[in-house]
Amino acid sequence: MKNIYNPLATARNNDVIIKDITCFNLKDTLDCGQAFRWKPLDDRTWIGTAFQRNLVIGYEDNSVVLYNTTLEDYKNIWEDYFDIKRDYSQIIEAISVNKILKDATEVAGGLRILRQDPWEALCSFIISQNNNILRIKGIVERLCENFGAPVGDSYSFPDAATIAALSVQDLAPLRSGFRARYIIDAATKVSGGEIDFNLCRTAPIDDARNELMKICGVGIKVADCALLFGFDRIEAFPKDVWIKRAMAQLFDGELPQEAVPYAGIVQQYIFHYARTTKLQID
Repeated sequence: MKNIYNPLATARNNDVIIKDITCFNLKDTLDCGQAFRWKPLDDRTWIGTAFQRNLVIGYEDNSVVLYNTTLEDYKNIWEDYFDIKRDYSQIIEAISVNKILKDATEVAGGLRILRQDPWEALCSFIISQNNNILRIKGIVERLCENFGAPVGDSYSFPDAATIAALSVQDLAPLRSGFRARYIIDAATKVSGGEIDFNLCRTAPIDDARNELMKICGVGIKVADCALLFGFDRIEAFPKDVWIKRAMAQLFDGELPQEAVPYAGIVQQYIFHYARTTKLQID
């Protein structure tokens, strides 16, 4: 399959415009539960913080615009963060030989996997355990406000060393409950080098998963979320109760073979499809 995908990014005053980009829906991407620091300003524009930068991103005609940023920041940060170089249309073509997956991409094909900071992704999904998206966003916001550095009108995500220097009692303002000791344990092991992030990026997926599961409270699902959203391991397939039920109903529990190389992306398509079409998975 020939790769002909070539979105063009150009500077305009203080903005960057991405032209000719396909398969990119901001709402589906930024509000699907993979990242927790994005808020809508209106139905076409979002604001968020990542990699010590604030960003407003939205639509103008058929282009995506990154407002008040530079082409250098786009190339160094946002192009990777929004996974711009990956040709999602190729992936959709490859998996659409399956009728159910074709239907799913027609609903969710604008969803992209954000390539987040590994520590932020890991910590955020530790916070996500037995939690809903609204509460996760609140805890993450309080974590940044209390322990992050000012970034304009927002705050950076605090690094692992900063959190490792704290106690469970110090995290009381977060109202994170039992998760506080898991956050401290993760920060201590990451900042101390016990968790090898390079291994998580490059080792076989089972080894990478086991590396993250050295952290107290990190099981298979949290590890797979961190690998998918923080380490660009698109072969990771996080399974919560909703995905398990959707998989059982749609595919008898087994991912179609054509979807295996893109498992994590397909997982998001399936979840969004099930939620949007109100598939009976309760």
